[in-house]
Amino acid sequence: MSSGPRTVAVAATDGMLHFELAMAYEVFGSAPDAVRVPWYDVTICGDRAVRAGRFLVEPDCGLDRLARAGTVIVPALADVDDEPPADLVEAVRAAHEAGARVVSLCTGAFVLAAAGLLDGLRATTHWAHTELLAARYPRIAVDPDVLYVDNGRVLTSAGKAAAMDLCLHLVRRDHGSAIANVVARRLVVPPHRAGGQAQFVTTPVPAQDGHALAGLLPWAMRRLDQPLSVDDLARQANLSARHLTRHFHAVAGTTPLRWLLTQRIRRAQEMLETTDDSVDTIAAAAGMGTATTLRRHFQRTIGVPPDTYRRTFRPPHSGQSGSRPPGGQK
Repeated sequence: MSSGPRTVAVAATDGMLHFELAMAYEVFGSAPDAVRVPWYDVTICGDRAVRAGRFLVEPDCGLDRLARAGTVIVPALADVDDEPPADLVEAVRAAHEAGARVVSLCTGAFVLAAAGLLDGLRATTHWAHTELLAARYPRIAVDPDVLYVDNGRVLTSAGKAAAMDLCLHLVRRDHGSAIANVVARRLVVPPHRAGGQAQFVTTPVPAQDGHALAGLLPWAMRRLDQPLSVDDLARQANLSARHLTRHFHAVAGTTPLRWLLTQRIRRAQEMLETTDDSVDTIAAAAGMGTATTLRRHFQRTIGVPPDTYRRTFRPPHSGQSGSRPPGGQK
């Protein structure tokens, strides 16, 4: 990751919501203990002490500092009936022109829209305000049905939990899925979800111990490269297929075959991020059989082909040709 995106400036102005502002600072402000890579350098930028909800925030520097940041975070505004503050809009526009990656959380999208950064792009905001955003800025393709939209250097999210998803998405872009999941665990939030509601990386085994499938799920994870049927799983668990399906719904919230497919996709994601293996090799290791099958399921589940995913989410210099993915041993 370049030094640019690691310099994060969180914009602050009166009327911002404290939740999104604090969330951005929490995600990017300090690395989890287990992370051993250069982390983000975060500053809060505003021209004066600002009121965020019921809290008074003292910025580290002025709004002009946004133009020197690699990543600019614009938290949510409490009031979107009026135009965003002109000084904030101008500072965000200047940061974008200087090459910054600009990110809005929730109704922070109205600032990006006022700055003209969303013209001709797909974007989102809190569902309660998508109609207003679309009406006020008709050149924006407002999508009310997604968690967030990544246009490369301009990103927007829906509200609250989706804003956290976008922050974790940025960590994933910059550092890869393993580190993003460490951050998610520290914050005690679900693993990273893709903008279109799909889950990029799901928990392979439920966190709680003592459930009915506690022995079966790790057994299946070690055999993802092998053909596994519902009958195979039921036999290993010493259950009927009907009882197995019932336990899967109770423990994992899905069917046995859907759970298996999710874990196979996850295995493919890990290998795309951490090895130089071909798509054919990854398809075999993930139990997909052929590259064609992997590409079909991967595109449908994740929304992009495997090759695109590898280019987008692989950390720099992470290639470990021939290495086995975590949990891939037999």
